[in-house]
Amino acid sequence: MFFAFQVSIAQANDKSIKGHESRAYYVEVLTRIADPVLNALSQNKLKATMPVEKAADAYGGREQVTYLEAFGRLISGMAPWLELGPDETPEGKLREKYIQLTLKSIHNATDPNSPDFMNFTEGGQPLVDAAFFAQGLLRAPTQLWEPLSAETKANVIQALKSSRVISPYYSNWLLFTGMVEAALLKFDGEADMVRMAYSLNKHKEWYLGDGMYGDGPEFHWDYYNSFVIQPMLLDITKVLKEKGDRMGNDLDLFVERAQRYAAIQERLISPEGTYPVIGRSMAYRFGAFQSLSQIALWQKLPEKVQPAQVRGALKAIIEKHMEAEDMFDENGWLTLGFYGHQPEVAEPYISTGSLYLCAEVFLVLGLPVDAPFWSAPAAAWTQKRIWSGGDATRDKSVR
Repeated sequence: MFFAFQVSIAQANDKSIKGHESRAYYVEVLTRIADPVLNALSQNKLKATMPVEKAADAYGGREQVTYLEAFGRLISGMAPWLELGPDETPEGKLREKYIQLTLKSIHNATDPNSPDFMNFTEGGQPLVDAAFFAQGLLRAPTQLWEPLSAETKANVIQALKSSRVISPYYSNWLLFTGMVEAALLKFDGEADMVRMAYSLNKHKEWYLGDGMYGDGPEFHWDYYNSFVIQPMLLDITKVLKEKGDRMGNDLDLFVERAQRYAAIQERLISPEGTYPVIGRSMAYRFGAFQSLSQIALWQKLPEKVQPAQVRGALKAIIEKHMEAEDMFDENGWLTLGFYGHQPEVAEPYISTGSLYLCAEVFLVLGLPVDAPFWSAPAAAWTQKRIWSGGDATRDKSVR
């Protein structure tokens, strides 16, 4: 059911009301994506009810890793919205519902005696999604960490520590070890600082210029700068800066580079809300714009990129994907594909749980309703403006 806000004419003009209507649409889509996962996991029924669709050439053991993928990725994207907390507005009451579902789900996912206790140790994939899980906790400490019981907090810490047995690949995977340690540093007070230092230093070495990092020593033309690299660099160094560690001094540098990458991402969005299908993991759909959404959330957009144009651009992308009638199965679970059900687009490491990385586009819901992102008058994004004959101001690279 569509979730609508009550906005009086006295509070906003027609254009700003459209911004509030956009927010309602973002909330509607996010909760539709989240419902099957959180409803099942909060009742200890995720493993019993979640389908496991996978590529024809899938790597073995997807059934052992897909559940942590779904949960970790979903709450990583949902967390900033939940962190706003409950209030007496319709949206605030809805948030309270999802906060409670998520807290129950965290308990069940990390309780060794639970039917839905998740795999944090077997195979390589659990390291990836332990990191997304950790990232979600870091993005909503007030709502998703502090209310947990002492027992559940201990279970979470143990689950994160247990992922240390997995060795990362020499690639963006180094950041997964760094993200787990950042969460341990914040919530447990102790961490393996070498793992964080190594992941950050290697990515500084792998910086290629103009806001782009290599995925390892080589350049890959895909969206991994947004799926993983830029957001995790920011979230890890944010914790380090809060803790007064000298490695946190790199936060401003990483923000500056992420701002340039956000400007590039905004320019990739066509007037129709489409964008290039390039490289790996395109089944993550609009999760490809996590980095742009995070920079908007942090209110660090580049000078020439206005919040309202990003609001419109991301909404156009979401709407375009949602046009496809077979994006969800008959029970509301995401299906393998990019525009609808296209299982041929999925790599061997992708299964149903992997797809929930799409939730990362919704980070901007962590901005309150009166923030300029939601309240400013509508504005055309770059490609929409240019292709309608508007301002075509030159773009410029950065070092």
